[in-house]
Amino acid sequence: MRKTAVVVGARGVIGGNLVEHLVQSGDWDVIGLSRRGGEDHGVVRHRSVDLLDREQTRERLADLDGVTHLFYAAYQDRPRWAELVAPNLAMLTNVVDAIEPVSPGLQHISLMQGYKVYGAHLGPFATPAREDDPPHMPPEFNVDQQAFLEARQVGAGWTWSAIRPSVVAGVGLGNPMNLAMVIAVYASISKQLGVPLRFPGSPGAYHSLIEMTDAGLLAEATVWAATDPASANQAYNITNGDLFRWSAMWPRIAAFFDLPVAPPLTMSLTEVMADKAVLWEQMVRQHDLVPTTYEEVSSWAFGDFVFRWDYDVIADTSKSRRAGFHAYVQTDAMFLSIFQQLRDARLIP
Repeated sequence: MRKTAVVVGARGVIGGNLVEHLVQSGDWDVIGLSRRGGEDHGVVRHRSVDLLDREQTRERLADLDGVTHLFYAAYQDRPRWAELVAPNLAMLTNVVDAIEPVSPGLQHISLMQGYKVYGAHLGPFATPAREDDPPHMPPEFNVDQQAFLEARQVGAGWTWSAIRPSVVAGVGLGNPMNLAMVIAVYASISKQLGVPLRFPGSPGAYHSLIEMTDAGLLAEATVWAATDPASANQAYNITNGDLFRWSAMWPRIAAFFDLPVAPPLTMSLTEVMADKAVLWEQMVRQHDLVPTTYEEVSSWAFGDFVFRWDYDVIADTSKSRRAGFHAYVQTDAMFLSIFQQLRDARLIP
């Protein structure tokens, strides 16, 4: 039987790849929600909605009476950790309040989380992190969102799942947390300026263990957990399945861009890349790139965040393997594939 999915955050790297995976699966109708909206095509319909506006959310989703699966991958950024809780919990609450009453056939709500559940953003944490690790001192919006779903699910006809990827990599513009784009634009500008590719993070981060999650792999795992009855009301860590150190990955990235590697130099990308908008406009014209603004391709604050982790950032994914999800992605091949896709799409030189 065909299923109907609502993908919240459909224009992001995670949501966009999830929409694509659902379409390719062949038995889904898809409704994508985002602030920007989008163009309908095939089985995909887009809607522009401000999920922070409770009444607008209810009104614009009032006709969605056939939803079977709700995939939540939206995110609102704020400058402080405590300030993240209210808007991100409100958006999830508003969309569930809008869809649950009008879609009696709702089967599952999937929540996209991350390693903030384990306190990875605060400092060194117990690794490899496991889904049943004890909680840390709040505030943490991921934890509050899951608590909301757990309480709401009691007595309901639907189940939930929580998916916890590492840093997600994929092709996408205008996303505040897109490390692959950070690296691609940083390397492209380095080449344009004739400077070697230097790792900009802390010395400890250059040698610590880290892992990534391919956006396509994440989409596959998300749908698996949402449709496998045995995975009802469970949380899963989802990663590529391999570990790496930037000290080994950086030369491979540099080789793709035909750049020499120089020793790391700790610097704030937010600071040193702040004046490169005019240069980017010149590069777009010189290399006949698809016209994109500097803001669309740069996520320097997120790059600074990730490249400062001077401790291991890894999780145990054996729970998902024991439950039946066995897909893997080789991380260095993933990076090179994403860079090539960006180049083929004329988003980078």
